[in-house]
Amino acid sequence: MSTASIRKIRITRTEGKSTGCSVAVQKWFLQVSAVQPFLPDGWDPKSIFCRRVLGSGFGGGLFFGGYYTILEAFEKIRRRKFEIDFLMIVAAGGAAWLGAWAEGAFLLFLFSIGHALENYAMARARNAISALSELAPEDAVVRRDGEELRLPVAELVIGDIVIIRSNERLPADGFVVKGASSVNQAPITGESVPVDKRPVDNAVAAAKAADKVKSEHRVFAGSINGSGSLEVQVTRLASETTLARVVEMVNDAETRQSPTQSFTNKFERIFVPVVILLAITTGFSWLVIDEPVSDSIYRAMAVLVAASPCALAIATPSAVLSGIARAARGGVLIKGGAPLEMLGKLDSIAFDKTGTLTIGEPELVETVPFGEIGADELIAISAAVEVHSDHPLAQAIVRAVEKRLGTSDLIATDFQSITGKGVSAKINGEHVFIGKAGLFLKDDQDALPEDVAQKVTEMSSRGRSTMIVRRGGEFVGVLGLMDTPRAAASDVIKKLRSIGITRMMMISGDNQKVADAIALEVGLDEAFGDLMPDDKVEKIAQLSDHGGVAMVGDGVNDAPAMANATVGIAMGAAGSDVALETADIALMADDLATLPFAVGLSRSTSGIIRQNLWISLGVVAVLIPATLFGLGIGPAVVMHEGSTLVVVINALRLLGYKES
Repeated sequence: MSTASIRKIRITRTEGKSTGCSVAVQKWFLQVSAVQPFLPDGWDPKSIFCRRVLGSGFGGGLFFGGYYTILEAFEKIRRRKFEIDFLMIVAAGGAAWLGAWAEGAFLLFLFSIGHALENYAMARARNAISALSELAPEDAVVRRDGEELRLPVAELVIGDIVIIRSNERLPADGFVVKGASSVNQAPITGESVPVDKRPVDNAVAAAKAADKVKSEHRVFAGSINGSGSLEVQVTRLASETTLARVVEMVNDAETRQSPTQSFTNKFERIFVPVVILLAITTGFSWLVIDEPVSDSIYRAMAVLVAASPCALAIATPSAVLSGIARAARGGVLIKGGAPLEMLGKLDSIAFDKTGTLTIGEPELVETVPFGEIGADELIAISAAVEVHSDHPLAQAIVRAVEKRLGTSDLIATDFQSITGKGVSAKINGEHVFIGKAGLFLKDDQDALPEDVAQKVTEMSSRGRSTMIVRRGGEFVGVLGLMDTPRAAASDVIKKLRSIGITRMMMISGDNQKVADAIALEVGLDEAFGDLMPDDKVEKIAQLSDHGGVAMVGDGVNDAPAMANATVGIAMGAAGSDVALETADIALMADDLATLPFAVGLSRSTSGIIRQNLWISLGVVAVLIPATLFGLGIGPAVVMHEGSTLVVVINALRLLGYKES
């Protein structure tokens, strides 16, 4: 076909429905058609105005609307990547070449507006993350050499004493050395109510083992002091606080792709070249069907717009970023899209026992006196002896007396520890022995009284650690102790079932009877006891091979098991370096109650990702055949950019997620 013929086709199309002139402009030309006889031959006011005046105007619109898109497209082409921006530039350029300046400018205008709105929406999710870094104050009041100084937080050193007055944000991680107050830790741990804080008993000992300081003494940068005043000894530099590490890890999480995101990226790399080939093929359809070349090329440009997978490209990252931001605001650190998405797909969770389902300390739960002695007298005698021991079971009895009786006048003397069996002492001249059955059995011929032996057996079958008490020659009682479940454990298990977790189990190094007792009390499906660390890893590996499993532990001795689980979840991670490093997901508070929130958010994120994929692929599936059969660039652009915005807005709903 000659150049003149092609030019004639272009002029014909320009003067037709795709001139880019509005109906109002065309009506105006009808009104001024009377001037036609006075113009030189070949001069058409409609053609001149639309192709020259409006053409140059829309050309400016093409340039300014597509400037940044052009730069981005050429940068990607330079790196041998043909992506969405390239498709948009080709489509807009093709429309302009055909004389459809308005549609080309409209395409780039909406594409640019769409990009701007996408960036704004994504910025909202990122701002929710960056807001974390602004929680800590910029300066702090420090006591040095007897003077109070106001210094930048970055200049604080370990061992400094910072002064926090009422309603101020804490500037550093540390422990309380003076004062008492309630501290709102929600920005860090997600706890819904303020936590009471009081001074440590020994600041020197606390400084030497800062990671072992109990939660009632420990505070975090970014939390908010209540009505009292506190003096806090700094245990971490500003760059190493829990808040700083959370911000760093959440920012890093943006770059870790989920399985769906990896799939869509691979799909896009294949799909875009296919779209280009389809458009080229469509551009030559005038060789097969009876239509002008310009119509075939116009249809090819429309196909480029219709098939551009903009919504698909943004569908997963927008949802993942919003989910991670919402989790961080709720006291849950999720290290990337992979664990966020995987947790939402799992229906099995394994729990460690000690420190996870239980409080991690034994408590006196059962007191059985024999003879004429009462329960209060039995534990008072036992506490008078055990106060001299630092064994966890002994300390549990002492705490029980303090809670039930306050103080006791009984004083024990001549205390002795009998390794592996128990203890003995004298109270009012009488020998008191407290310990296991072996303490009272000298040889194979000895036996406990029948009622004592029966009670010990019965308690042991329910997971109790038993301690037999004998005063003088008389057995006066049996004490049952156990590491009790957390108050929230049963409710957490019920909530997890309600959101779709169908199998929950315990993995413990404790004996099977204890594990069974705890599992029954909190409502687990099964318990595996008597497991060494290697056994836990093997058990988790077996469970992971059958559909995947999440492992919840304290992040220290459970690290190997968590690492081998589909998703490792550490609780009580605030202030714990090991927990933050080893887990895929970290529950910042030492509280199981945030676990259903994390699982529910993950499931919502997975659901929104699926919705976004259906929306984005569905629109492409509708638009491609529609443009092949005549749908214009304008309507295709509106539907294309509209679907992209719908996908982003849908993802932003995660920022307002609330646990049901």
